[in-house]
Amino acid sequence: MTGFHALRDKLGLMYREIAKFGAVGGAGVLVNIGVFNLVRHSTGLQTVRASVLATLVSIAFNYFGFRYFTYRDRDKAGRTRELGLFLFFSCIGLVIENGVLFVATYGFDWDSQLQSNVFKFVGIGVATLFRFWSYRTWVFRAVAVPEPVEPDLTVRDPRVDATRR
Repeated sequence: MTGFHALRDKLGLMYREIAKFGAVGGAGVLVNIGVFNLVRHSTGLQTVRASVLATLVSIAFNYFGFRYFTYRDRDKAGRTRELGLFLFFSCIGLVIENGVLFVATYGFDWDSQLQSNVFKFVGIGVATLFRFWSYRTWVFRAVAVPEPVEPDLTVRDPRVDATRR
């Protein structure tokens, strides 16, 4: 029964992590889509360029959300390394996300407001799967928990210890 409880506890932790990742990610999606539509319709910027700009804004937003909410209990040593890896994997996610929009916009000529938002959202979804895996595996690594040391409960004869000195 111990194995079952350990598995249940591990799944419970994973569920909480996914929920926190989803909360930050959901807010990041709103920032991403909001900035995308604001930039696209208030400037003359092309669709994919507006999307890249929106993605960059949401990457900055998400870093702070992940670091200080989702993964606040993770290893805080090496913040430079963490930020570098976060930006590296976020840029791969940016390419995935905006690659979907690029193909829809320039490959299929689907560039209406509705079509752009749908494919922006689809791109975010595909990139999110990659980001979840990469962030939890490489960026916000779990702190290694040391194995508990069992106390030595053997009774020692002080006379024997005295003769060893």
